Amino acid sequence: MGTVATSADEVLGERRQLINVAYRLLGSVTEAEDAVQDAYARWYGLPRSRREEIRSPGAWLTTVTSRICLDLLGSARARRERYVGAWLPEPLPDRGEWDPTAAAEPTGRVNPADQIVLDESVAMAFLVVLESMTPAERVAFVLHEVFRYPFAEIAGVLERTPAACKQLASSARRRVTVAPAPVPAAGQADVVRHVKKAWETRDIAALVALLNPAAVMTADGGGMVGTALHPVEGGALIARYMVAIAERAPGLELLERTVNGVPGLVARRAGVVETVASFDVADGRVTRIWVVRNPEKLRPWG
Repeated sequence: MGTVATSADEVLGERRQLINVAYRLLGSVTEAEDAVQDAYARWYGLPRSRREEIRSPGAWLTTVTSRICLDLLGSARARRERYVGAWLPEPLPDRGEWDPTAAAEPTGRVNPADQIVLDESVAMAFLVVLESMTPAERVAFVLHEVFRYPFAEIAGVLERTPAACKQLASSARRRVTVAPAPVPAAGQADVVRHVKKAWETRDIAALVALLNPAAVMTADGGGMVGTALHPVEGGALIARYMVAIAERAPGLELLERTVNGVPGLVARRAGVVETVASFDVADGRVTRIWVVRNPEKLRPWG
């Protein structure tokens, strides 16, 4: 597994990778950071002699972080049952689109959201699919399919045989439905831009034309702000809902921004982000909209 390497810089240098793994496993920046902090606490809680015996601190930290995430996923079902309305993963901003100087917090500590690589594995559509998997399936799938960890190493995380881990990943893969070819970012940005314009002008007909007739909108307010508690289904119904919201939200500013690596919309009032919307687009029309309004999940957007 490499040479002995236990210097503080090298160990702390694993933080970015660990945050990326944990966010994809948990769908929460806050929980991902907590999991990584817990893993580091366990590392530094080991006797020095034990740390020096570990030939790959990165592999050790990844295993521990993944096990912590596995435990959290196991208890998530009970937490979600108490959650008010639909639960969605925390949306991620592209910090470069905002204030580049805001990448570090006032203390000089790096914001964990800024360490997460924005690629297809953090797209809201993908994260929502991950939510349908069992905890063990999700860990096996993410570690193997996203981070290319061999099943022999995943077996150490799940405490199962490599063959069993391979079966878990295969089962998880079947939950990922065959999707159409990804829409180029420019094409999706065009659709989102048209949605923004139609929403701002309260043009129901234009919105209906931009929405797939079978489109679904899911909103997450966490019981802290007003929003639809159940998914809104059907393009026409979603269009009317969006216009009704616009009528009740004077002074709301809509911005085109990257959300989890793909074009989306951000709504803010008096400089405060209140809503982040992510879209799935196929054949030039919106098929899914995920709206996050829970203020606790919008902290990275501050």
